[in-house]
Amino acid sequence: MDVNPNPLPLGAPAPRASGFEAPEQEAAFFFGLFLRGYSYQDLRRDIEVPAEVQTQWQRTALRDPGFATLAEQMLAYRRRVLAIFQSLVASESPVQ
Repeated sequence: MDVNPNPLPLGAPAPRASGFEAPEQEAAFFFGLFLRGYSYQDLRRDIEVPAEVQTQWQRTALRDPGFATLAEQMLAYRRRVLAIFQSLVASESPVQ
């Protein structure tokens, strides 16, 4: 009797370690909302990390260096999602 050491079924995606590996999927989600008529500016605000939140993160990072690394990862991820979203919207716009 063979025992499969891998508890995941064949073809199942591997678990994600940090949750910051798929900005394309999140950008596609927001792009889908855009195609359904949601405002570009509203979606952009939803994706961006507001300056006030960034300031809070910086204050927390001073007390917790581990949080500083996580905050930087979150900020980089959100910027990547926004860049992908913007490129999707630009590709959908008619060429002038």
